[in-house]
Amino acid sequence: MATREWDASTYDSLPLPHVAWGQRVLDRMRLTGDERVLDAGCGTGRDGAALLERWPGVDLVGIDGSAQMIEQARTRLGDRAELHVADLTEPLPLTDPVDAVMSVAAFHWITDHDLLFAHLAGVMRPGARLTSDCGGQGQLAVMTAALVEVTGDGKFGTSFKGVDETRASLEGAGFDVEDVRLRPDPLRLEDPELMETYLATVNLGSHLQALPAEEHRPFVRAVREAMAEPVIDYVRLEIDATRR
Repeated sequence: MATREWDASTYDSLPLPHVAWGQRVLDRMRLTGDERVLDAGCGTGRDGAALLERWPGVDLVGIDGSAQMIEQARTRLGDRAELHVADLTEPLPLTDPVDAVMSVAAFHWITDHDLLFAHLAGVMRPGARLTSDCGGQGQLAVMTAALVEVTGDGKFGTSFKGVDETRASLEGAGFDVEDVRLRPDPLRLEDPELMETYLATVNLGSHLQALPAEEHRPFVRAVREAMAEPVIDYVRLEIDATRR
């Protein structure tokens, strides 16, 4: 699977709903504070830093496919975390198993969730909990319609799974499922400039990589103007499961 690179510093400067998604994940984790925890798709280390604020004694490991994201995470976390540039669709480069896995806004970038959950299960102790958030079925319908209008194609490198298929993937990979649910969480951005920066940095990177630099801004503007309303209609897929 080709890994997308990110403008990590711009990403970190945006008014991201991801911050609240991360807090919701932490609220559900049930840690005692001395566990070894994997942040799968750790990005810039924002959620890992929040985890260490709550539980300073955690042994944190972060994995992300983007070298820029890991570089930003290293700046933020220093020596408080073990960090790896690695692909979640490959066997994970961990020598010691983990007691818990968290993930925020990452799993929808991976098409094969059977493989994803199998690799996570492979580094988790029996009884370790998986607590995660990602884009789910129905997400970004407004933007998808705009992309179809602009390009004729509504795909943008993501895979938004539903409840039943996620439950089946988890069970097949060796998890007992506590709960899988979809939760609508729309983001309205009335400022056109902010919306365009957000779209370019968070949502349309796979399209922009295929275009010459001088076409980036006009393309993003065309998508924004084609959107029926200034709303990024997020639908979150939230998972709570335990390694068998």
